[in-house]
Amino acid sequence: MQMKKTSTASAFAFGAKASPSPAAAEPEIDSVEDGDPSTLPPTASQSGENKPNIFGASWPSFQESPWRQMDWSEETNAALMESIRSYKPACDSVPAARVLLIGPVGAGKSSFISSVQSMFYGRVVNRAMMGSSSSSSTMGSSTSFTKKLQSYQLYSSRERVDESMSLVLSDMVGLGETNGLTLHDTLAVIKGHVPEGHMFNACCPVVSDTPGYVKEPSLAEKVHCVVFVVSGLEISSYSDTMKSTFHQLRELISALGVHQVALLTHVDKVCPKTASDISQVYKISSLKQVMVQAGALLNMPLSSIVPVKNYCDELELEPHTDTLLLRALDHILQYVDLHLRDQPATGQKADRAGHTRDTRESRQPPL
Repeated sequence: MQMKKTSTASAFAFGAKASPSPAAAEPEIDSVEDGDPSTLPPTASQSGENKPNIFGASWPSFQESPWRQMDWSEETNAALMESIRSYKPACDSVPAARVLLIGPVGAGKSSFISSVQSMFYGRVVNRAMMGSSSSSSTMGSSTSFTKKLQSYQLYSSRERVDESMSLVLSDMVGLGETNGLTLHDTLAVIKGHVPEGHMFNACCPVVSDTPGYVKEPSLAEKVHCVVFVVSGLEISSYSDTMKSTFHQLRELISALGVHQVALLTHVDKVCPKTASDISQVYKISSLKQVMVQAGALLNMPLSSIVPVKNYCDELELEPHTDTLLLRALDHILQYVDLHLRDQPATGQKADRAGHTRDTRESRQPPL
């Protein structure tokens, strides 16, 4: 059943407050083709919910042994970078892995894309358009700088801009944006129906007559992995309704057979030790607790969550920041290939001699 174009304000966007009427019930969406657009809730700063901040006076002790092992050497960085640069999806019909970033306004989705491209450029660049640091989640911003679906094919280096990598990172309006993204449209993006550059509007959901609508998307046009992005600074401030939203999204996306992972951003801003040395991130017990809280927020195991530091104020690259970003990318690409191998037409890559090989065998094991 095709959905009719909505002309009233009955379709609430992520972050829009629902009517106080007790009779109003949030509809359930089973698919892009059936049902009314559902909406997701505001962040705590929008809803007025106040929760105690976990970053209180008493920080758990610093531990000498990291709770998650990490090789911070530049040699490992170089090996990971080359592995990602030469990555090819585990399916011949898919030229590039498509990864969708989803998260609240100000969590750092666009900053992550720019930070990743910065590593391969060899200098800090703002590939994805971003707002100023003063309008980030640390300042309680409720306005998303990104307003449309925008995908970024990453370049392997600054010198070889004609050589793109087999990785596309897609950005879109943040959760919490009033009259913007809906649950219906989010699922439409993942299924490959939404055209590049589509401007999201809760009152105009994506339907079959939307300009550029992809009626029968190929596997290459669909999203192969969803990455939830949440801020370590806001982890105890996200509302209960936002938590419910994440759980709903996780359930519906999982039903599509798409794997999900999570990035915990701003980990350099929640502790003095990580602010001065990000390589201490796995030695701070309280940061592990923040990741545990992120797991509860997203209904996701700790093994699926990785911390990252995005380039924001810096002008030069920093090796340990790159380590976290490279590990995050490697983590994401492993789940991309898990998804692709589960597809009916998925086949292994063949080398020049015609022998099939595991395209991931040179990659590090999941974190």
